[in-house]
Amino acid sequence: MQNILITGCSTGIGLQTAKTLKKNGIKVYASARKEEDVQMLKELGFNTFLLDVTKPEHISEALEQIIKNDAKIDAVFNNAGFGQPGALEDIKTDVLREQFETNVFGLHELTRQVLPIMRKQGYGKIIQHSSVLGIISLRFRGAYNASKYAIEGLADTLRLELANTKISISTINTGPVTSKFRDNAVKKFQQNVDQENSAYKKEYDTQLNARLESDKDNTPFNLPATSVADVIQNIMNTDNPKPRYYVTKATYILGFFKRILSTSLLDKILQKI
Repeated sequence: MQNILITGCSTGIGLQTAKTLKKNGIKVYASARKEEDVQMLKELGFNTFLLDVTKPEHISEALEQIIKNDAKIDAVFNNAGFGQPGALEDIKTDVLREQFETNVFGLHELTRQVLPIMRKQGYGKIIQHSSVLGIISLRFRGAYNASKYAIEGLADTLRLELANTKISISTINTGPVTSKFRDNAVKKFQQNVDQENSAYKKEYDTQLNARLESDKDNTPFNLPATSVADVIQNIMNTDNPKPRYYVTKATYILGFFKRILSTSLLDKILQKI
């Protein structure tokens, strides 16, 4: 039986992926950073860990336990992450650093720790969760954009460095997918951005807050979390995973625009999104 460690399984894509893989006969180690979410995962029948990716000791303990249980780790899905909305000039450096601690440095730490295990066993699959915003940038998503662009650089380099091994690196570029991502983004926006004294106050009031706080998801090409889960299932089922997987039509369209349009023309399109 194959096994996989998934980070960020409290809700959304992580939870749905864990459920899908478990249903299809894969042993899932589903992790979360809060005790109540770990308990929820236990009640759903998962092998689970308290795993905050910003804490290297949590990662070490999880990997050690998996090896103790199964003597191998077939795959890791670096899914944990969050979005920090706000114009870049409103994002303090400490806030940007917090964004990177989870989305980039936590991902890198888990990758770095699992690689010696996979080298020793002679194979493995590492799946890095990027975004359409790792391909193109949008206003008021600068911190998140930057973190996803960083993941792209790490993943692209790792593929080159691991080319002579049987360890694969796959990048998932997810577009708009239904999850609790926006709920968490609202909290981060309210907590870390001084909206009242911002040069973008009017746009925050009339656009960003309304979009973040809306109960409806009218984003074009939006798909359910199962769309990502199915891709992870496909990766687990193949001996030769692709280096990159696009999820949602938005990713395909914007990725295509990035390749063929001039920077100036692409900017004009992105300013309207």
